[in-house]
Amino acid sequence: MTPPHADAVADDFLLLVSVLPGPLQAAVRALPPQQVLEVVMDLGRPPEARLVDRVERLREEPVLREDLEHVLAQVGPPGDDNRAGIERTLHRVSAIRNRKGKVVGLTLRVGRAIFGTIDMLKDLIGSGRNLLLLGRPGVGKTTKLREVARVLADDLRKRVMVVDTSNEIGGDGDVPHPGIGAARRMQVSRPDRQHDVMIEAVENHMPEAIIVDEIGTSAEAAAARTIAERGVQLVATAHGNTLENLVLNPTLSDLVGGVHTVTLSDEEARRRRTQKTISERKAPPTFDIVVEMVGREEVLVHPDTASAVDRLLAGLDVGGERRKQDADSGEVAVEAVPAQPSTLPALRPVRMAGAGAGAGSASEAFQARAPGTGGQTKVYAHAVSRDLLQRVLRDLPVDVRLVSRLDAADLVVTLRSRANDPRLRRTAEKTGARVEVVKRNSSAELRRVLKTAFNVVEGVDEDQVREAVAEVEHAIERVLSEGVSVPLAPRPPRLRKLQHRLVSRYHLEAVSQGSEPLRHLTIYPLGAEVDAALAQEEAEGSA
Repeated sequence: MTPPHADAVADDFLLLVSVLPGPLQAAVRALPPQQVLEVVMDLGRPPEARLVDRVERLREEPVLREDLEHVLAQVGPPGDDNRAGIERTLHRVSAIRNRKGKVVGLTLRVGRAIFGTIDMLKDLIGSGRNLLLLGRPGVGKTTKLREVARVLADDLRKRVMVVDTSNEIGGDGDVPHPGIGAARRMQVSRPDRQHDVMIEAVENHMPEAIIVDEIGTSAEAAAARTIAERGVQLVATAHGNTLENLVLNPTLSDLVGGVHTVTLSDEEARRRRTQKTISERKAPPTFDIVVEMVGREEVLVHPDTASAVDRLLAGLDVGGERRKQDADSGEVAVEAVPAQPSTLPALRPVRMAGAGAGAGSASEAFQARAPGTGGQTKVYAHAVSRDLLQRVLRDLPVDVRLVSRLDAADLVVTLRSRANDPRLRRTAEKTGARVEVVKRNSSAELRRVLKTAFNVVEGVDEDQVREAVAEVEHAIERVLSEGVSVPLAPRPPRLRKLQHRLVSRYHLEAVSQGSEPLRHLTIYPLGAEVDAALAQEEAEGSA
C-alpha cells in the first residue's frame, strides 16, 4: 500500500539539479534520476556525476570558481561541519576548503526518502530493543534510519525524537522533511554537541524512541548508554562496517559491551582450553541488536549482541541471520548463518612452529625447526619490535626468516595484550600458524619464549632433544586418541622439563615419577585421577 504522503516525500531530484550552473543542469537531467548518488565539483577538474554502477563526466571543461560560488549562493554558506542543504529536501551539499578557508570543491549528494527499505528489519524495530546499524558509506544507513523514524512514529504510534546533527535525516530548514513522518526533530548547532542534545532529548521531551546518526565519539557512546539505561529505545548508526570493526575500536567498543583483558586460573584455562590471559566482554552491550549492512538489499543481523561479541572474542564464527529483499517483489528471504562450534582439533591450537600444512599427527605438529630438521621457519612479528626480534633470532641456533605478511607465517610472536586479536586468531586457525605470546617487548622475554618455541635446550645434545620431543609427541597422540596414561623413558632434568612443557600445551597432566637417574614423566588424559600418582611422587621424593 502506498503511503498517503508518498508524493510529498518524492525524490525532489530536480530541486538539487536547479542549484547547479546552467550548463550542468541539462547534463544531469539526462541521467536516470534513481541511479544518481552525487555530483562532484572540484576546482580545476571536470565535474562528474557518480551513479550506482559508474561515473559520468558532465563536461570536459574544468570547474571554475564562479561555478562553486553559483551553487553556494543557492544553498547558503556551509556550517562548522562544512555541510549545507536545500530547505525541505534531504539533499546535502558538502564543501572542501583550502588552507585559507576558501571552498575549492563541492559534493552534492542526493537524499531520498524511500518507503519499504526497512521491511527486512521491521520485526526488530517493533520489538522495542536497541538497534545499531553498521555499514560502509553510501550503503543506505541514513535512508534506513529515516524510514525507521517514520515507521516508529506513524505505524507504531510512538513518541519519536530524531537527533539530527547534519540535517541528513530530517532535511535542511526548520520544518522537517515528511520522510520522517510524525517524528519530531532536534537540530544540533555543532557536531561536537551531539551527545549533549541526545541527553537533552531524553530529559526534556519524554520520547519513547530516539534516532541518532553516526555515533563516533566516546562522549556520544556514553550518552547512548545513558539513554539505554533510562528505558528509551535507541536506533542509531555508527562508524564501522562490521561487528569486528566495532569491537576493535577502543572509542566505540562500549556500544557492544567493551573489551578488557582478564587472567584465568590454571584450572579455568584448562577447562576452556585457552591461554591464561584472554579478552572478554566488559559489560552488557548498549545495543541489543547489531545489523551489518552488506548492501542496499542485504543485511546480516546479530539478534543477540552479547552472544555474538563473546563468540568473536573467543575466535569463533559469530553467525547471525542473513536477510535479503527482492528489489522487484519486495519479498524478504531469511537465511540462518549458524554460529559454528569450534572445529579446531585438539592439537591445532598448540601447533609447533614450522608444522607443514595438512600435517596430520602430533609428530608433525611438534616438529622443531632446528638447523637441518625440516627447513626454514617463517616468523611474523605482531605488535612486537621486528628489529628486536630479528636480533634475538640471530643469536639462536634456528633456521628462520622474518616475513611481512601474517598469513605467510609458520610462527607468530605477539604481545600478551594482543594475543586475542580476532584477525590474528582467525588467520592462525586458517593457516595453522603457531602463536607465541610474550609479556613485554624486551630481548630477554623474546629470547625466553623463542627458546621454548624452538625447543632450544642449552648444554644438551641436539639429537637427544629431538629424541625426547619425538617420544613425547607420540605419547601425547596415544593419550589423546586412546585415553590411556603413557609413561615416558627416563630423561635428564632439562629434557623432562622440556617434555613437561610440551605436554602442558595440551592441558594434559604430566607427573614426574621415580628417582634419578630413572626419573621419568607419565602423561595422563585430561580429567584423569592423578592424586595417587602425585602421592607416590611425594613419597618417593621424601624417601
